Amino acid sequence: MGIKGLQGFVARICPDVCRTVDLRELAENHRIHHPDFPPAIVVDAMSCVRYWYTPESWVCGGQWQEYLANLEDFIKAFTAAGIQLVFYFDGVVEEKKRDEWIKRRLQNNKEIARIFQFIKTHRKQPGRGMFVVPSALPTFTRFALKSLGQKTVCTLQEADFEVAAYGLQHNCIGILGQDSDYLIYNTCPYFSIEKLRVDRLVTEMYSREDLCRALGLSLTHLPLFACLLGNDIVPESLLEGFWHKCLVTSPHKNNRYDRRTNILLAVANYISKIPCSNSSLKHLEEILPLGSDKTLLYRGLESYVLPGQQSPWVPPNVKKCQMFSLQPETAVCQDKEIFQLAKEQHIRSENYAIFNILSNGEIECSNSLEDECDTEIPGQALIYRPARQHIYSVLLEPAKGGAYPLVKEWFVYFGNSLQQPELIQPVQPSIPGGTPNLKTLWFAKGPYVEKQRYSTFLACFHLQDEMEELQALEAPVAAFCCLLTYLMMQVSSLSLEDLNAFVAVVLCLKGKSAAQLAALQLAQVDSRAVHLGSVFVRGLTTLLMANSACGLPFRMDDLMPWEVFDGKLFQEKYQQSHRGCSLEELLEGNESLYTPFQNLKSFICKACMAKRRTIQSRPRGNGFITGTQRREFNPRFQQTHRSSFVPPYHSQMRGFLRRNPQPQG
Repeated sequence: MGIKGLQGFVARICPDVCRTVDLRELAENHRIHHPDFPPAIVVDAMSCVRYWYTPESWVCGGQWQEYLANLEDFIKAFTAAGIQLVFYFDGVVEEKKRDEWIKRRLQNNKEIARIFQFIKTHRKQPGRGMFVVPSALPTFTRFALKSLGQKTVCTLQEADFEVAAYGLQHNCIGILGQDSDYLIYNTCPYFSIEKLRVDRLVTEMYSREDLCRALGLSLTHLPLFACLLGNDIVPESLLEGFWHKCLVTSPHKNNRYDRRTNILLAVANYISKIPCSNSSLKHLEEILPLGSDKTLLYRGLESYVLPGQQSPWVPPNVKKCQMFSLQPETAVCQDKEIFQLAKEQHIRSENYAIFNILSNGEIECSNSLEDECDTEIPGQALIYRPARQHIYSVLLEPAKGGAYPLVKEWFVYFGNSLQQPELIQPVQPSIPGGTPNLKTLWFAKGPYVEKQRYSTFLACFHLQDEMEELQALEAPVAAFCCLLTYLMMQVSSLSLEDLNAFVAVVLCLKGKSAAQLAALQLAQVDSRAVHLGSVFVRGLTTLLMANSACGLPFRMDDLMPWEVFDGKLFQEKYQQSHRGCSLEELLEGNESLYTPFQNLKSFICKACMAKRRTIQSRPRGNGFITGTQRREFNPRFQQTHRSSFVPPYHSQMRGFLRRNPQPQG
């Protein structure tokens, strides 16, 4: 996550540290000098996603087809230059960095609250200065890159360490990212994603050697420099007194510089006089107010020592501590075969969240674009918790007494202070004969097991009785119906108008290109629709988790947002539906969609009624509730808007989207 202020310090005070480079030229030089190593760049994907997401709209839930097209163009530019890309994603939040993770999540909550206040005041999206990435963007970026044929790695510890190690071990031409920690690791060169011009493959490269010359340090000093400035392991709050002492004695103090710049220079001056040895580290640990944990500084330094490297600060005979449970002997899951497969799939980005649960019994979910003032729609963390509880019971074995191990959840939602994890009890889904064991779901073969995988998946969302109807649908639409039905059952405030909007999106999206979706203009943005869009997309990640746990009854590609959702299109359909537009307008005059619309809506209403959930009409007009009674607001919707009306399940639904692609919308 980097050292606060270091990147800006380099740009302002040490401009010689960064220089413009042509990646094509570097690749060509690499081929000449290293003919056995094809030129490759290792990409810190987590620090790149905000730069990859260039669609104009970002609050509505995500412009997924546009984003996918952008990623494809990005890859093509490097492929044309003969440069291989290897993408790394954070696969875990290490315990030593949990406090920093919590601090950032709580700060993000405040930023999201300001975004919703802006939308309600101005009825439009804020400027890019308030930008936050759409909910679940990093998760779906992993699967997008895999679908585009890229090598994608999900890490077993913090990504920056594994990125730096991969770059060093595989003789990469550089690391692409935006994290000042890459100025500290002794690894291959560090390239800026922020400064990258993809059309010309030109960016800025940061030189550690030049940084050391500017600061009067050696490369060996850099890890100590990072720790004494405060990083993800050593909190800045413990260093204030030390900084004050450094400032008092620093010959470089300059009134023209801000305080952080003067601190950077003063700390560098102090460190330059310290011998690089473990005894120097021991002395520092004694004089620094490290509180109850005297190992903080040591652990911070250790985190920068890559495989095969030695550090004078860290004794060579001390084994690097590993916070994440990588061995089945210490994991929640004691079955070595299951544990190994989950680990391999995790590293290859082929499952979602499963290894974290099987190894440490822990899972986290970052912020979502949710309106904390909307009391009618719970946080997505709470909406999908019943489904997650069923998923946990599929994954985990109960003890001899029948009790399941509790799962530690770090989910961000309004009202959760994140002071400690929530301990969640797994709950068995309702499956005749009980839940199949994990070995059966993951390793067994044959049509009966395939049916078990599908029915177990549906049972996690209380839809096992609808298996025949759902299997008749094209897979992405079946997954969409599963998610939307669950959502309608869980959130009682969702209305027929909301249902109409979601169904219209999945139908109208089918024939639209990324360019058509990019050209769609919204007259205004509705804050409730923003919230619902985010909740829906987070629901897709719950489908990913259930699919991973149940032995992949669906292809992961069938559960991607670009198959069933577009943020701006949902905003448009939501506003049309709540205004009371005609079915013709809602479906863009495409009469071939009328019957599929009625069938999908009928299926969802019927499934909800089977669970005693009657979906009411509740039009909100121009963003405000205009009535809570059921009413017919257009003759074209006369039947489908009666919440008690469930037309028969049409045979046409069985062939829906499976045989005939939809025309352009």
